[in-house]
Amino acid sequence: MHWNVLLADTAAPATATQAASAAPSASGTAAPASPIWGNQIILMVLLGVIMYVLLVRGPQQRAKQQAKLLSGLKSGDKVVTSSGIVGVVITVKEKTVSLRSADAKMEVTKSSVTEILESSDSAQTSP
Repeated sequence: MHWNVLLADTAAPATATQAASAAPSASGTAAPASPIWGNQIILMVLLGVIMYVLLVRGPQQRAKQQAKLLSGLKSGDKVVTSSGIVGVVITVKEKTVSLRSADAKMEVTKSSVTEILESSDSAQTSP
């Protein structure tokens, strides 16, 4: 409901028909409650919370998960890069990782590693 309508309703003098219609509501029948979505402040707060969750919290969680993945990267791990290359880690440097994939050896940035398929620990312990 708009503010000018609310102000016009409160400022207008009550007529006989308005007084008659107000009497039954005072006698026990409740006036219809405004819906929860009618309050614009609640909508704005709800929109702010949704925007925070989608635009701030989600990328923070993904960045933490990626940092944890890269810190646990070691020689012998089988990994997948963002371009879809599957290879085994040969060496891990500060910003790059050397991979062996089939007969090729390549060096990619650490940030391009998206998933560790098999850890070198699990490959050595399995019979």
